[in-house]
Amino acid sequence: MPRLLLLGGTQDAGALARALADAGVQAIYSYAGRTAAPVAPPLPCRVGGFGGADGLAQWLRTEGITGVIDATHPFAARMSRNAIAACAATGTPLLALERPAWTEQPGDDWQRVPDVVAAVAALPEAPAKVFLAIGRQNLAAFAARSRHAYLLRLVDPPEGDLPLPQATVLVDRGPFSVEGDLALMRQQGVQIVVAKNAGGSGAVAKIVAARTLGLPVVMIDRPALPPRPTVATVEEVLHWIHEADLGV
Repeated sequence: MPRLLLLGGTQDAGALARALADAGVQAIYSYAGRTAAPVAPPLPCRVGGFGGADGLAQWLRTEGITGVIDATHPFAARMSRNAIAACAATGTPLLALERPAWTEQPGDDWQRVPDVVAAVAALPEAPAKVFLAIGRQNLAAFAARSRHAYLLRLVDPPEGDLPLPQATVLVDRGPFSVEGDLALMRQQGVQIVVAKNAGGSGAVAKIVAARTLGLPVVMIDRPALPPRPTVATVEEVLHWIHEADLGV
């Protein structure tokens, strides 16, 4: 019988966890633990890192894992690279569940940049109200542009002082609606949106709202990863499990 490791932390991973539980597939759900109150999946869970690729490889051997599904956030590049290396080292089948990236639509005004450093550099010299929709991990980089006023939407309340002197914090959890993001951005007087190209439907509302309001978006491209088998839907993952030779 397959014994899977599901690397999670996204809404897609949560949906897959429910599907695996409903199908009676034996799996362990792993997430980094950066969110204080994550939605509990209906699978046995582990929290925290593995100690790099070597640590993950050893864990796969010890636990008798017969397949790994990487459903982490598209910007969790370190974990994804570790999974690729560990699965190669142990001969463990690997599949990525990766939501398609957003693409520019008519009416969009995007400036695409390769990383957070480039996103900081892309902001204008003149003070502006910036909707910084990138989570809390990379906020410190924007302290170099402290003249701007920032709107931050975070899953958890910030711990300690923020690195941005002019910051309005909204604690909320997606999925978000276009109507809600339109109202928020109008109320806050947002002039620029900075976003990671996470893809999917849960956070696209801010992109649609920016398009509707004619606002520029600084869009951070996904980090490059080594080649790996990838699907876009839970149904395709279940098909892979059924078709692949994952038995012990």
